[in-house]
Amino acid sequence: MRSKRLRNALALVIGTAMLVFALPGMASAASGGFSYHFVDADGIAQESVLLDPPSRECITLPEVADADTTLPADSPRNRTDATAIVFTEPGCAGDYFSLRPLTGYGSERLKLRSVLFS
Repeated sequence: MRSKRLRNALALVIGTAMLVFALPGMASAASGGFSYHFVDADGIAQESVLLDPPSRECITLPEVADADTTLPADSPRNRTDATAIVFTEPGCAGDYFSLRPLTGYGSERLKLRSVLFS
């Protein structure tokens, strides 16, 4: 009888472990908005906002992804609850600068093409 309980307990532990490892990880996101300015293909200044962006995932800004054909974005405003690290190149490469949560910002001199949220 004792060995049957031990086997059942062991089966329960193994089954639980398999279930935990089979479930996909929960994605977390920064809450709030992250805005930036860019110049579109017609030379018109625009503003874009990332709402509740994913955390710990590099985001290349689509409007300025191609360094050969577009100017970098500028004037970032971090209104998310996470630290935003902005990069001068797509794919979170190049020089970088951190913007604190909720109040972090940069002027038109801060150029960026990608961002990563903590």
